[in-house]
Amino acid sequence: MPRQQSGEPFERIDVVDGKDLLEKNRLKWIDVREPAEWEQGHIPGATLVPLNNLLLSPRQYLTGDGVVFYCAQGIRSAVACDMAAAVGLTDIYNLEGGIQEWMSRGFPVEV
Repeated sequence: MPRQQSGEPFERIDVVDGKDLLEKNRLKWIDVREPAEWEQGHIPGATLVPLNNLLLSPRQYLTGDGVVFYCAQGIRSAVACDMAAAVGLTDIYNLEGGIQEWMSRGFPVEV
C-alpha cells in the first residue's frame, strides 16, 4: 500500500503495489539507473533517464504527473522524486527496493 513519510512530496510503494500499478497502465515509469544497469534488465514499458540527466534537465523529462521512479534499490529514485516535486509534479511514486526487489519476486523484466 502506498505510504508517504512525513515531509516527503512523494509516495513510497512496494514492488507488489508497483506491479499492480504497472498492470493498470496508468502511470509513466522512469528508470534512473545508468545505461549499463538498464541493459541488464528493466521493467517493461519503462523509460531510461539516468539520474544525472534528470537533475540537469528535469523539465525535458518530466512533462506530466503520474510517474513512478525506480533504480536498483530505491535510493537514487527517491532523489528523482524530490526533483519531480521541485518542478511541480504532485502524483509521484518511489519504488522501494527498486529493480532488485522486483526481480527477486520474479516480476517481469525486459532485457
